[in-house]
Amino acid sequence: MEKSFINGLKKHLASPKKIVILPHRNPDGDALGSTLALNHFLIQFKHTVNVISPNDYPSFLKWLPGESNILKYSHAPSKVRRKINEADLIFTLDFNSLSRVEDLSGLLKKSKGIKIMIDHHESPENFATLNYSDPSMSSTSEMIYKVIKALDRNAFNKKISSCLYAGIMTDTGSFSYPSTTSETHLTISHLIDLGADGADIHQKIYDSSSFSRLKLLGITLSNMKQVKGLPVVYMTLNEKELLSCNFRKGDTEGFVNYGLNLKGIVFSCIMIENSSEGKIKMSFRSQGDFSVNYFAKTYFNGGGHQNASGGMSLESLENTVIKFKNAIYEISDQFFKSG
Repeated sequence: MEKSFINGLKKHLASPKKIVILPHRNPDGDALGSTLALNHFLIQFKHTVNVISPNDYPSFLKWLPGESNILKYSHAPSKVRRKINEADLIFTLDFNSLSRVEDLSGLLKKSKGIKIMIDHHESPENFATLNYSDPSMSSTSEMIYKVIKALDRNAFNKKISSCLYAGIMTDTGSFSYPSTTSETHLTISHLIDLGADGADIHQKIYDSSSFSRLKLLGITLSNMKQVKGLPVVYMTLNEKELLSCNFRKGDTEGFVNYGLNLKGIVFSCIMIENSSEGKIKMSFRSQGDFSVNYFAKTYFNGGGHQNASGGMSLESLENTVIKFKNAIYEISDQFFKSG
């Protein structure tokens, strides 16, 4: 983290401001953990802070301290527009392209508020006045930890620590992804010392599945197929299968990771039909040198990280499967030479 970023941030926060903090659409644990942690930090210094989410998020994240105060654009568009228009500062966390907030992107472009981006994804857009971008970091939550530590290391409390722990844990696959470093573990150790209850947080996020969610996982795994001759698997879920299990937002979180549990598999994909939005949502996970970020950008209008990315298709589920397999075979000689 460059000193110029922190120095610039200190200047903007030197006097009380009207502040908006914004995660990406369909926020995950890292997006909500980082935004809420920053919120708890800033309100200690007499700033007026509003956390705004473009839409709703999974129920297993609604225990996070301060979550009940989040304004959702999908629920209160007029109020959200007013808060953004009035903001002196707008923090954009865990995304680096305005397309990630969809309907709010135009409002952010028109806003006179100073924009501050903190994010760990690749290829950031140039829309913010201040930027802290570092794709090598495990999570935006770990970046927020560094920011708070640099601004006022005495400001940490249990609420901040719990939010950051949840964000780091979820974005590192419970500390199993390659982006988890020794520094990440030192950060987690400090957060525990500051009051974060790791066992309780893990239980609330990962061990609170409904019966219908586990049934949906069973269907997903039964639909898993391997691309012939390649270390690649894919899973599908159609609308009928989702409805049969009373699908709720967040129910498929983490399903794509199961493909990597298979010996020898280096790339796993899940394709989920969303007829209401007219698209197929896709998630990609990989191990080793295979870049799902490159794959998502090249073939499915997406992106993310080296080993974890997302994408979408506007074709039918059946045609998306065909397109996926064709794309894999197209690059197989480059990435899967051993076959």
